[in-house]
Amino acid sequence: MTSTTSAATAAPNSSPAPAARDHKWIILAIVGLAQLMVVLDATIVNIALPSAQADLGFSNDNRQWIVTAYSLAFGSLLLLGGRLSDIFGRRTTFIIGLVGFAGASVLGGAADSFGALVAARALQGVFGALLAPSALGIMTTSFTEPKERSKAFAIFGAIAGSGAAVGLLLGGVLTEYTSWRFCLFVNVVFAVLALVGAIVFLKARGVVAHKPKVDVPGVVTVTAGLVGIVYGFSNAETSSWSDPVTIACLAAGVVLLIAFVLIQQRVKHPLLPLRVILNRDRGGAYLTVGLAGIGMFAVFLFLTYYMEQTLNFSSLKTGVAFLPMPLSIMFSATLFGSRLLPRVGPRLLIFVGALIAAGGLALLTRIGLDSSYAGVVLPGLIVMGLGMGLIFSSAMNTATSGVAREDAGVASATVNTAQQIGGSIGTALLSTLSANAITSYLDDHGRTPTDLANATLSGYHLAFWIATGVFLIIALIGGLLIRPHGVRQAEVAAAGEHSGSDVPVAAH
Repeated sequence: MTSTTSAATAAPNSSPAPAARDHKWIILAIVGLAQLMVVLDATIVNIALPSAQADLGFSNDNRQWIVTAYSLAFGSLLLLGGRLSDIFGRRTTFIIGLVGFAGASVLGGAADSFGALVAARALQGVFGALLAPSALGIMTTSFTEPKERSKAFAIFGAIAGSGAAVGLLLGGVLTEYTSWRFCLFVNVVFAVLALVGAIVFLKARGVVAHKPKVDVPGVVTVTAGLVGIVYGFSNAETSSWSDPVTIACLAAGVVLLIAFVLIQQRVKHPLLPLRVILNRDRGGAYLTVGLAGIGMFAVFLFLTYYMEQTLNFSSLKTGVAFLPMPLSIMFSATLFGSRLLPRVGPRLLIFVGALIAAGGLALLTRIGLDSSYAGVVLPGLIVMGLGMGLIFSSAMNTATSGVAREDAGVASATVNTAQQIGGSIGTALLSTLSANAITSYLDDHGRTPTDLANATLSGYHLAFWIATGVFLIIALIGGLLIRPHGVRQAEVAAAGEHSGSDVPVAAH
């Protein structure tokens, strides 16, 4: 790839300049650390909730808000955060996001009331929405050479795919040996390390002559729409799908998102240029990440219940029990994903990875009242992790490939939005279906303690079978929507011949 003067001039203010060759991998470590902090915060507090509830004295009905406040703010503001990083520069927004996230974590750890903790979690989500797309945007603009890019995104994808499981482990350790408050305080360590690295190794670009205006109607409609969707699914989990609030929120969310798409077709400087998502390969990658979020949360949610309530594991032991999954994700992504992606392309890897992950979930449907962790749970986690590593390393690379530098932030934000919305949908949908299966089993068999235990297992089994089906859908998307490797290579070659820009069109 060559770089022209015009392309450099058009780059956003304070965007990180292309990293020196020796610094690229340090930059990867910096943004990977920040991404890990944001992703694990979606689950690290879950294990600490009982301790926090006992300490602050809030009710079971309110407990869900500790999780929902973060996901609402994070999921609804990601696209705005991505566009701000394009306008003001990814280095600037990355640093602001780190400082703000650390400050919000301190406020949460020091909270002396339920309201203060919820507010701090929402503030974490706000700064996380600024930080996450900036991190992935920095990756996109720092790694443009196909082989290096494949390797870097394999590592980054492994972090994104395994962060939730790491959060469960770290939350268990901190809650067991310190206090629930350190599940929030620990973010300061991540943030300080990443902040020092960002200041030293991320260099700012020159000032741009023209910055696009913020698309205010787009911001309002997409933020309100995503809030409606996320809150609607969260309310369905705690109330019901027929609850008027659930119906109203989901309906309003859909209408607002349709309005957002119509606005994006008409405004001069759209918040999310439709060219970013209408590309077949990127669109397939966004669908893949969103659907994978549904399947992953089935594992984290229901296996946590199974190990703690049926196998009688402690919080710490449950966290450790999840460790093989992130390890197998990292192994698969870095050893296979990074090497095979430049050779065979994302279509085959996503297809194969989804089939492997579906196989892992199918193994988990064998859990029983007298099953052992080593005999059933462990093989399922390892097999699923191997498949997830191929999926995430390929999908995240593809989702940010071929976009202009000025769209890198919003393209990155769309990846995170897809994962967040997928997780919200998966949690609510599978929880509801699982609860219905439990009720149906009890109505048919009775309500003895043994019946209750078997009914709960039937709910888990249904959730795992549905998640298996979700990964089979991902395999179809990988096989049918994303284009063959040869077609993509021809397009990359043509773009290289006709474009002198430094746009990372290498979509391998």
